[in-house]
Amino acid sequence: MLSSDFSNLASEAHRMTNYGADWLHMDIMDGHFVPNLTIGAPIIESLRKHTKAYLDCHLMVTNPLDYVEPLGKAGASGFTFHIETSKDNWKELVERISIQGMRPGVALKPETPIEEVYALVEAENPVEMVLVMTVEPGFGGQKFMPEMMDKVRILRKKYPSLDIEVDGGLGPSTIDTAASAGANCIVAGSSVFGAPEPAQVISLLRNSVEKAQQTH
Repeated sequence: MLSSDFSNLASEAHRMTNYGADWLHMDIMDGHFVPNLTIGAPIIESLRKHTKAYLDCHLMVTNPLDYVEPLGKAGASGFTFHIETSKDNWKELVERISIQGMRPGVALKPETPIEEVYALVEAENPVEMVLVMTVEPGFGGQKFMPEMMDKVRILRKKYPSLDIEVDGGLGPSTIDTAASAGANCIVAGSSVFGAPEPAQVISLLRNSVEKAQQTH
């Protein structure tokens, strides 16, 4: 939703779900972990009144623990934090996210080794999704980094049933690369919002993933 018209967020949410989007990906940035500053719990709370969609919140913030309770109360569905900020307290973080009724996920930046998330997937209270950033987090409209697909392939082989999300530069020209590597949750911003027919793009992305999953 970073690529949406923020002054009409409710109608943009309706538009995307009507076009076939399953989730609405909400980029929460604090101006510290990444240079940009976007939305927080008050916006999620306002949007929740207008949509029943799964609100997939990606926390690009330095102190994710501070956001767990506010986002839980606001009605967030998923809470994905960055491993780079949470190496010391991820167990507590995952537990608190679950207590708030949200689905825990972990994200990693392009330069972060994939091995850093294994412990979180294999924990007693595991994360339920891994988000592999295919651009540097912080800004929309960046170019897809195909070399990140090695991380996706390794994860898919190691954890066949894990939800693996990819975010950054995804669109009709890059979706097959991501889908064939094993990604099953696709974040697309400018490629959908900038398209003359967004519904066609969403359908194309979904079809690529579904086709790839039949061969995995």
